[in-house]
Amino acid sequence: MHFEGRVFRYGRDVDTDVIIPARYLNSSDHAHLAAHAMEDIDPTFATTVRPGDIVVAEENFGCGSSREHAPVALKAAGVSCVIAKSFARIFYRNSINVGLPILECSEAVDAIAAGDTVAVDTEAGTITNERTDEAFTAEPFPPFIAEIIEAGGLVARTKAKLAATK
Repeated sequence: MHFEGRVFRYGRDVDTDVIIPARYLNSSDHAHLAAHAMEDIDPTFATTVRPGDIVVAEENFGCGSSREHAPVALKAAGVSCVIAKSFARIFYRNSINVGLPILECSEAVDAIAAGDTVAVDTEAGTITNERTDEAFTAEPFPPFIAEIIEAGGLVARTKAKLAATK
């Protein structure tokens, strides 16, 4: 998968309560969640994010609760992928389950600034900062994870697999 987007940059330990505040968890409507994504850390995020934009963060992105709402809110807001130095394990898995690509690459995070345009190729694991023309390498997804993400998430992949057996 290939993405290109403008960067929204955040620090370390961005928890799921910041990604989607708990006061909105009474809804499973993706558009409603997207409208409130990141509002406690970046009040303009939901109104300025455009489809394809990319979130870049320091260590432990998505720590906190196990709520699937966090990656859903980012994806529904138009975020094409998240690049971080590291992710909380449950956020990592939830992101794959909902089809949100996530890449770990400390070098890229250190070199990318808010507002930069970044190109990502998840198959090759390449991240290119278009402003500086610097390229970085992240670990590409194993084929089975790439298949889940490309299908739009675990549920979509499972439905497609079941439909193919009929």
